[in-house]
Amino acid sequence: MTGSSKSVKKAIEEAQNKQFEELDLQDKGISTLVDFPQLMQLRDLTILTLSHNRLQKIPDAISNLTSLENLNLFNNELEMLPTTLCNLPKLKFLNCGINKLKELPKGFGACPQLEVLDLTYNELNDNSFPGNFFYLAPLRALYLGDNEFEVLPPAIKNLTNLQVLVVRDNDLISIPKEMGELTKLKELHIQNNRLQVLPVEIGSLDLINPKHVFRADNNPWIQEIADQLVLGTSHVLNYLKSDGYKRRYQEHLDQKRPPPPKKERAKTLKKKK
Repeated sequence: MTGSSKSVKKAIEEAQNKQFEELDLQDKGISTLVDFPQLMQLRDLTILTLSHNRLQKIPDAISNLTSLENLNLFNNELEMLPTTLCNLPKLKFLNCGINKLKELPKGFGACPQLEVLDLTYNELNDNSFPGNFFYLAPLRALYLGDNEFEVLPPAIKNLTNLQVLVVRDNDLISIPKEMGELTKLKELHIQNNRLQVLPVEIGSLDLINPKHVFRADNNPWIQEIADQLVLGTSHVLNYLKSDGYKRRYQEHLDQKRPPPPKKERAKTLKKKK
């Protein structure tokens, strides 16, 4: 057993003996959790940090950690997540940023308490979500930046408690009009995509508030939207509600032009070596 493995085992044993609620195992060179079966018996854990390791898989036994509220898997090599993950009854925060995920497991939308989900910098696309994903009713923050989405489904409207949506640095060619039904949205990040127009309904979102955030730069917008962006968020959102834009938007749709071509994008996050 390496020195790193010994230190991990010692930390797990100490957490077990003293009934710790938090365990930080970040940057320990861990490539598999099979070597540490005791970890899956820490039923008092509420926070588990496994970021900056080399994990390729999370065991199904993760569901044993029934007190877990915060699971940090940031910067690993995960290609999939276990279906048992959403059996965790108290899980509220899940960070899977900087991994190799191509899809989410079936039934993922059944996570009963999940509030914040970070999937930044993976390999997700339009077909990566299971059918029930958008029934994550408690979800208030969804981070999907640096992936490969071209469209978002109309079912996104079912995330009725969503306050933060980040879809920057994808390949989005359209935004569904149903997004305008996300009445609690306070932050919308759609910069660095392939968007030319926005649905009229986006103008009804409360993003003009100075405390709220709307980022839409670096898209190939039609000139009218580009001009309003220069003036500021309020100008864009007010323009979307105007009769002039409604006509211009319909004209754009009627033209049925092909979407702008994909461009090589330098991903904004760097993997830790």
